Amino acid sequence: MQQLTTLARDSRALTALAVPLALTQLAQVALTTTDTIMMGVLGTEALAAGGLALVIFNQLRTMGVGLVTSVGNQVAAAAARAERGAEETGAKETGAKETGAASEPATGADHEVRGLVRAAMAVATLAGLAGAVLMVLIGQAATWLGQDATVAHRAQGMLAALTPGLVPCLWFQAVRQFTVGMRRPQALLQITLASVAVNAALNWAFIHGTWGLPRLGLTGIGVATSSVYLLSFLALYASARRDPHLAPLLSLDFWRADPATVRRLLGLGTPIAATYGSEAGFFSVTALLAGSFGPAALAAHTAVNQLVYIVFQVAVGLSHAASINVSRELALGEHAAARRIKNTALACGAVVTALVGIVYLTVPDLVLRPYFDPDAPADQQGLTIATSLLVMVAVLQLFDCAQNIGVGLLRGLDDTKSGFRITLIGYWAVGLPSAWLLAYPLGGDIRGLWFGLLIGLATTAALLLRRYSRTLTAKAAAAPEAVSAGA
Repeated sequence: MQQLTTLARDSRALTALAVPLALTQLAQVALTTTDTIMMGVLGTEALAAGGLALVIFNQLRTMGVGLVTSVGNQVAAAAARAERGAEETGAKETGAKETGAASEPATGADHEVRGLVRAAMAVATLAGLAGAVLMVLIGQAATWLGQDATVAHRAQGMLAALTPGLVPCLWFQAVRQFTVGMRRPQALLQITLASVAVNAALNWAFIHGTWGLPRLGLTGIGVATSSVYLLSFLALYASARRDPHLAPLLSLDFWRADPATVRRLLGLGTPIAATYGSEAGFFSVTALLAGSFGPAALAAHTAVNQLVYIVFQVAVGLSHAASINVSRELALGEHAAARRIKNTALACGAVVTALVGIVYLTVPDLVLRPYFDPDAPADQQGLTIATSLLVMVAVLQLFDCAQNIGVGLLRGLDDTKSGFRITLIGYWAVGLPSAWLLAYPLGGDIRGLWFGLLIGLATTAALLLRRYSRTLTAKAAAAPEAVSAGA
C-alpha cells in the first residue's frame, strides 16, 4: 500500500511536467502537418519539392535541438543547488540570530544559471548558422542525389526561405530548455498552439498573396514557417521576462558566453544530436526497405509509422520530464528518488501505450480511416497490411517509449555518450539486421520488417535502462553520505 501511495505521488509530480511537454510536442507535429497539407493543395510536384525541403530542414533542426537539449538538465541541477543553498543559508541565519554570529553570503548558483543560458544561446546561434549553410549546400546538390531537376529547383526556393528560420527556431529551443529546467514550462503549450494557427494563416496569405502580402506559392510556406519560428521565440522570451522567477536569470547576450561552458554544453549535446540523427536515419532506412514490398506496403508502413510517431511525442514528454527530475534529485543527493523516477516514468509510459494499444486492437478501421478509405478498392490491400501491423505496433510502441525514457534518464546523469553508443548497437547492430533478416530471407513480407524494428527497440530499451541502474548505483556508492534517509 505504501508503495502504491509513493508511486501515485511520484506520478503526479512527473506528469505535472510531462503533460505540457507532451502536448507541446503534439502541437509541433500539427505545425509540420499543416505545412504538408498546404503543399498538397498546390499539387503533387509542390508536395514532392516541399516534402524534400522539410526532410532536409527537419534533419538539421533535430540535430541542432539535440545540441541544446542538455541545457535543461544543467539548469535543473543548478537551480536545485540554489534552493539547497538558500535553505542552508536560512538555517545559518536562524542560528546566527540565536548565537549573534554573522551569516554567510547566498549561493552563486543563480550566476551559474545565467551563464548556462548565455552558453545555450551561443550554441544555438552557432548551430543555426552552420545548419543554414548546410541547408543551402544540400539543396544545391539535390540533383546530384538523384532528384528530379524541377522538384530540386522548387525545393531550393523553399530551403532558401526556411534558412532564416533555423536560428530563431534553435533560440526558442534554448529558452525552452531553460524554462523546463526551472520547471516552469506552462507558456510553452499556449505559444505552440498559437503558432499552429498563425502558421496556417500565414501559409495561406503568402501562398495566395492575400492581406497585401506577396504571392509566393510554395516558397511562401517557407517564409511563413520562418516567420512563425521568430514570433514563437519572441513570445517565449516575452513570457519568461514577465515571470519574476525566470526574468532575473534570463540572459541572452550570447557573445559574452563563457567558452568553457559552451564547450561543456557541446560535449554533452553532440552525442544527443548524433543520437537524434541516428534514430531518424534508422527509421528512414526502414522506410526504404518497406518500399521494396510495393506501393501498398509502403502506404501501410507510412500510415502506421505516423501513428507510432504521434504516440512517441508522449514518450518524449515523459523522457524530458524524467530527465529533468533526475538531474534535480542528484543535485540534492537524493539517489533513492532518482531510482524511483525510472519506475514511475516506465509505469506512466506503459499505461499510455497500453490504452492506445487497446484502441488499435479493438477499432483498427477507425484508427486507419484518415489514411485509407475502406470503400475504395485501391485502398483495400494497404488497409489489410496496416491492420495486421497494428497488432505488432501495440507492443512495439511500449519498447519505443521505454528506450526514449532510457535516453532521457541517462541524460539526467550527464551520460550522453553511453546513450549514443547504446542506440547505435540497438538500432544498427541489432535492429536493422534483424529487420532485413526477418523481412527477406526468413519472412518475405513487411511484417518481418516491423518485427525486426521491435527487436531493435526492445534491445535498446533494455541496455539503456540497465546502464542507468548501474550508473546510478555507482554514483550512490561513491557518495553514500548523500543518499537520502529513505533509501
